[in-house]
Amino acid sequence: MTTASPEIAQQDDIQAVFATQRRHAPQMALTTAKERIERIQRIHQWIQDNEETLIEAMYADFRKPASEVLLGDLGALYYEIKHTTKHLKDWMKPKRVPTPLPLVGTRAYVNHEPKGNILIISPWNYPFGLAIKPLVTAIATGNVTMLKPSEMTPNVSKAIKSMIQELFPIEEVAVFEGDSTVAARLLELPFNHIFFTGSPAVGKIVMTAAAKHLASVTLELGGKSPVIVDETANVKTAAEQIAWGKYFNNGQTCIAPDYLLVHESIKESFMQAFRDSVQKMYKADGQEDIEQSDNYCRIVNNRHFQRVRNLIDDAVQKGATVTLGGQMNSDENFIAPTVVEGVSDDMAIMQEEIFGPVLPVVSYRERDEALRAINSREKPLALYIQSKSRQNIDYFMERTTAGDTVINDLMWQFGHMEIPFGGVNNSGIGKANGYFGFQELSNMRGVIKRDFGTSRFIYPPYTDKIQKLISFLVKKL
Repeated sequence: MTTASPEIAQQDDIQAVFATQRRHAPQMALTTAKERIERIQRIHQWIQDNEETLIEAMYADFRKPASEVLLGDLGALYYEIKHTTKHLKDWMKPKRVPTPLPLVGTRAYVNHEPKGNILIISPWNYPFGLAIKPLVTAIATGNVTMLKPSEMTPNVSKAIKSMIQELFPIEEVAVFEGDSTVAARLLELPFNHIFFTGSPAVGKIVMTAAAKHLASVTLELGGKSPVIVDETANVKTAAEQIAWGKYFNNGQTCIAPDYLLVHESIKESFMQAFRDSVQKMYKADGQEDIEQSDNYCRIVNNRHFQRVRNLIDDAVQKGATVTLGGQMNSDENFIAPTVVEGVSDDMAIMQEEIFGPVLPVVSYRERDEALRAINSREKPLALYIQSKSRQNIDYFMERTTAGDTVINDLMWQFGHMEIPFGGVNNSGIGKANGYFGFQELSNMRGVIKRDFGTSRFIYPPYTDKIQKLISFLVKKL
């Protein structure tokens, strides 16, 4: 008698857990708001009890500072939990809708019912928050869930699995660790909805797999998100905000500013303010070298380090200039906060999402130049505008499309529970955050109930009288 290999055994486990969850899904759908809130509060309590463990895990994986763990991974998650538990009872109530005149005698409402089996595939850049935030939404909507955390942050992945095993039976929530082969096996299963966070390239693979089962998807992707600094901007404030947003988490943020469009009249003063801001943020602890700073994260692994390094090398070979930073240490996966000027569209750095601590700078004279630069690319996940001019702000808002836009600040859209978060086309499909996420993982089921009256007066045979009545109903009411 032979023993199955670990890979085959895991595949059997995946299929067995999926089948178990599918059988259990109708029971989960019947859970009350109180029962769902209790499950979410288990997660909240576990995180509070294990904050230090999560901080240590992320430092071990890529030297993420504790403050960035709290801000980037846990902050938005805490807000999501608080907002969801406060409003879930109201969200779950049937929503009455107006009755159109031809349907007098009926009333209608919308029910939010669970989609069923949910698959969450989470990324490595915010490895805990971007795994558990959609899980909170899945639980709030009464779904069962299978979760695949990123193998690139193994310490956090281990913590996630430990938490889920401690808090939930496998028929409700299950975690499968592993590389892309595990993700591929999961994608073969007929989930009702897949929530994926990652690159557009992998998002296309996920969507292709989902199409085989006609599963709906939420794809939180990325792309090249521009930040515009016009001639009216507060230079010092804009420089501080952009330096923070760009180098937070070492630039490994899907909504980080990917490239800068700065008006030529303020470029010199802005760049000086930007250099001062980087100095203040990452050399404030008295170290001569930013590499020694406790405030600066690392690139997640050497493969991604080499990818970002190649983007810089390609730009320099084609005529660009590194005007800030550029120092590297491959042993530490360290690249200093870097600015590249003199870039052009034939450079890879202006074609690919950077996802690292490198900011290409493009100056413009007329605002239509900046507009062309934005609209010549795929629709971004975020568009940032630094301006005091209502006219300029309206100009860019009316002529561009983006998942979200923040004016005179950066990156707060992810933690704002009253606005939808997500991309458009290449930068993503579907929305998250608060009620928008609740809708995303629900089937919005329309229900009409007749209380009195009848529709028999429009039934066949279609006499001249009935035909005139139908014509009146269609054209006049």
